[in-house]
Amino acid sequence: MLGPSAHNDTFTRDNLPPLDQWPDFLLEGFDYPDHVNIGVELTDAMVARGFGDRTALIGNGRRRTYKELSDWTNRLAHALVDDLKVKPGNRVLIRSANNPAMVAAWLAVTKVGAVAVNTMPMLRAGELSKIVDKAEITHALCDTRLMDEMAICAKTSAFLKAVVGFDGTSNHDAELDRLALEKPVQYDAVRTGRDDVALLGFTSGTTGAPKATMHFHRDILIIADGYAREVLDVQPEDVFVGSPPLAFTFGLGGLAVFPLRFGAAAALLENASPPNMIEIIQKFRATVCFTAPTAYRVMLQAMDEGADLSSLRAAVSAGETLPAPVYDEWIAKTGKPMLDGIGATEMLHIFITNRFDDHRPACTGRPVSGYEARVIGEDGAEVPRGQVGRLAVRGPTGCRYLADDRQAGYVMDGWNVTGDAFVMDEDGYLHFAARNDDMILSSGYNIAGPEVEAALLAHADVAECAVVGLADEARGQIVQAHVVLREGVTAGDDTAKRLQDHVKATIAPYKYPRSVVFCDTLPKTESGKIQRFRLKEE
Repeated sequence: MLGPSAHNDTFTRDNLPPLDQWPDFLLEGFDYPDHVNIGVELTDAMVARGFGDRTALIGNGRRRTYKELSDWTNRLAHALVDDLKVKPGNRVLIRSANNPAMVAAWLAVTKVGAVAVNTMPMLRAGELSKIVDKAEITHALCDTRLMDEMAICAKTSAFLKAVVGFDGTSNHDAELDRLALEKPVQYDAVRTGRDDVALLGFTSGTTGAPKATMHFHRDILIIADGYAREVLDVQPEDVFVGSPPLAFTFGLGGLAVFPLRFGAAAALLENASPPNMIEIIQKFRATVCFTAPTAYRVMLQAMDEGADLSSLRAAVSAGETLPAPVYDEWIAKTGKPMLDGIGATEMLHIFITNRFDDHRPACTGRPVSGYEARVIGEDGAEVPRGQVGRLAVRGPTGCRYLADDRQAGYVMDGWNVTGDAFVMDEDGYLHFAARNDDMILSSGYNIAGPEVEAALLAHADVAECAVVGLADEARGQIVQAHVVLREGVTAGDDTAKRLQDHVKATIAPYKYPRSVVFCDTLPKTESGKIQRFRLKEE
């Protein structure tokens, strides 16, 4: 079933799920040779096709052409192999904000046949350690501005052999950059198999224990040759901009894979706040934007104040539900639809979406070509049209967890069961209802409540706590913590702030509870299990 492999380090292939737990893969129309390397396809192959002088990446005050990106990644690849002794199949963690250097590092890692593990800059040492241990990561490439937490992680790691800094600014003045400086610009990339794992995308389940989703070289091509080609119709003249981190597969696809596959350009922002995105859209006449509805609300207001966002031909919304009023107002002001869609780290990218010529308010749309979707009940059978059920999907990409018992829970009878509740209408269009679990979805970020609870419980003032998602107009949801304090601790604003600051220092700051409710007791079952649903009802 699997094609040839170039991996000397066979860890990822050895830890694929059992074949009987795989989803069905519908690969018709996605035919690739036995050997393909995504790093080559997005750089050297683009130069060979005549795109060498076109802009590939914009960021940190400069533009880089496809030829420059190809040369840069080839020099980095030499440094990874010659100096850092990276072997095909080794896992390499990359820690950086969204900037051209991170894209270059990712492409270089794939060129040498290693497996990239992209991580967010906000993660703390404890969170990084879980990822390193799960994937048995041997090497880490880290923006020198973010080295503190990485160094703490490395001190206690049984797996990390090398942590090397690169310069995420335009100065190129760090160890990895200096190693690459005098290397040749030609590199004979590893002939990876199309079924070699190229990327591990980490996602937190409701337990907070990280899951690693495994994606092949072919999968990364599929999301470009499927969704990006069919729905976005990417052209070389396009300029992409967006807010999702490259560490998310949503961001990696939308801000690196999609533009580079079709000779377009990506404008990368380390701080992709709505005002910064508005500035970039106007400055570079960006045409395709990936962000959450929260940011589009700010853009709509900016248009009222005179911002010229007329260059945008595609506004892609994902990460949280797109409210109908935002969709309606966007059409009214731009004359173009907002493309709502849903994806999953397990599926790599968007698999259900609206289209330019086929869109409705408060509707997620229909499957991308190659995918099939159905709404099922607890028994796995399809529910009648108009009834809420669990979303099940299958297509050319699908869930493969790295050595994880939760694989059997995600895949049912060959279908990926995503954890989302949907309704399919009589016309076959899908409408989002809710999350099936206790995951909190805030401004496009998935936040596992139990992880926040664990951080709070580590504080000396906290006796018990429960975390739920609270509906919020601006963010979709916010994290709300219900806290029982230890005897003698006074409830109040000062205590709430102390707990919030503690959470920010313990786990990624975006996960902190924006609302803290102090209570004497928490609702529980007879067996002592906290009844979070009652807190949500309140």
